[in-house]
Order: sequence, then structure tokens, then C-alpha cells
Amino acid sequence: MLLSIVIPVYNTKEYLESCLNSILACDCSDCEILLIDDGSTDGVSPGLCDRLAHRHSSLIRVIHQENKGLGGARNTGLEAACGEYVFFPDSDDTVAPETLSVLKRTIRQTKADIVAFNFFSDDGAGHLTPMEASCFCSDVPFRLQDRPEFLLSIPSACCRVWRRSLFLEFHIRYPSRVWYEDLRTTTKLFCVARSIVTIPDHLYHYLQRPGSIMHSPNVDRNREIIQAFDDVLGWYEENGLFASYEDILCRLCIDHLYLAASVRVATADPCHPLLEEFSSYLKSHFPGYQANPYLGQLPALRKLVFRLLEKKHYHTLRLLFRIKGN
Repeated sequence: MLLSIVIPVYNTKEYLESCLNSILACDCSDCEILLIDDGSTDGVSPGLCDRLAHRHSSLIRVIHQENKGLGGARNTGLEAACGEYVFFPDSDDTVAPETLSVLKRTIRQTKADIVAFNFFSDDGAGHLTPMEASCFCSDVPFRLQDRPEFLLSIPSACCRVWRRSLFLEFHIRYPSRVWYEDLRTTTKLFCVARSIVTIPDHLYHYLQRPGSIMHSPNVDRNREIIQAFDDVLGWYEENGLFASYEDILCRLCIDHLYLAASVRVATADPCHPLLEEFSSYLKSHFPGYQANPYLGQLPALRKLVFRLLEKKHYHTLRLLFRIKGN
């Protein structure tokens, strides 16, 4: 079997059928679908998974488990999968009708370990914004050591298909019950992959929901970005790779910890102590960050955010993004 489609399900009764119907509208030959019911508590999702699997018993399997979080559910599917490759759609998202055909054709043509594609951001009101998941597009297979800037791509697991043996051979798994599980995992998989290809197609529809990290009211949980970078940097150091990728890892830290996480916190509370923690973390792990060669490639808005953070103008930052949001 070529492709296992692993869908973690947790209290998504309003979205699951749309997600699954979008996949069933594709060419599902040489594929299987695994629904991982991750201890859903809404009283509906577990039974819904069973009914959907009963309707398509030759294609869909269900695994019920105690709650392990998104990462733990993916790991369960990874272990149970029969496919050579795995695809991890979220149960509240959908895919384009041509998705599986395009992915299977690309896999067969390139035999790449990772196939990356683009996506639409869906605001839930019918407005789709095309998003580029990768830093560049290349249908010629490459390795991260040849194009280290690829590490700056959006780390989402959903907009790639992965050769399953990457996880098994290199003992890489998604962490359970944490934020930033994609950042912790994708950055390692990119590094161990023997070949990566990117295609320009926008195959995935990512639904912006209030429960996402970007919309979560739990500001304190943004501290988990520090734990995520401890994990990533520690892995690169343990594998003797930190020196080779230090500049790009510094820029990755600037992007996700110093800029993105600081914006989330400052927008909610410009006096929150996490803002100083983020700054201290960057300075202690990358003391020469201001001279980073990739810093000049920041888009204009991020350069502005960087300058405001350097001057600790957190209230101005909150005002900027409130105006931008409106």
C-alpha cells in the first residue's frame, strides 16, 4: 500500500464528515484511512467514527484510545499504518479533489522521502487565502544540507506527506499533549530525509478555528515554545548537527520564538513576563543573533516587529496588531 491517511479525531463532530467526504471524493486507490479517536468526550465523535468506518469498511479503520493529544494520536496511527507514506490531515480541515492523485503521482515519479505542497487558509466564512508552506518550490529532489533555508518553511505536518520509515528508522515521534508538536518534529524529519520535493499545488484547506494556538486565550501556554526549542536545539546538538545549521536555527528561533510568540503574548498582555523570557532565551542561545546572515531576508512587517521588540516597545506592538487585525 502506498499511502496511509491518519486523521486524529477529538471532539470534532461538526467537521469530521466534511473532512472525510473531501478525502473520499479523491482517488483513494492504494490508500487506507485511519481514524484515531483520541478519547473524545463530546458523546458523538466516537460513534461517528464507527459509523463512517462501517460505511467504508474496505477503506477505513478506527482506533479508539485514551486521550494522548494530537501528537499521541498521530503516533498511534503511524504505528498502525500499512502505507509506505503517511499523510496527517486534521479532522476539521479538508482537501482538494485532486489531492491524492497529485500526491501519489509525485511520490511515484520522484520517490522522495517528503513531498511538500501548499494550502489555503479558510476563515470559516468562505474566504480562502492561498498560503505558501515552503520557502521555495523545487520538483527536483534535494536534501536539507543543500538547501538549509528550507528549515524556515511552515512546520505544519498537514501540508506534507512523509515516508513512514523516516519516523521508524530515526526514532522520531510527535510529542504528546504539548503545543508546537509540529515544530518539534518537522525540523528533525527535514534533516534526516534523503530527498525532499515541493510542488506548487494548493491541495489543503486549513480552517482557522477559535481553538487554535493563534486564537487561544491561554497566554501562559506560549511558554511551551521555549520547551520546543530546547527539544529542537538539543536534538541538533546530540546528533552533531548544531554547528552546521546554527545560523538557520538562529533565524528559526527568531521567527517562531522571538517574533511570532512575542506577538501573540504582547497582543494579549504587553506587560507579560514571557516577553522578557523570549528575549533572554534568544540572547543566551544565539548571542550574535543581530548579525545573523538570514536576518536581512525578513519581510518588511517582521523587520518592524523585530525593531519594536529590540526596543521593548510592547504596547506599540499590541497597538500595531490590533489595528492590523481590524
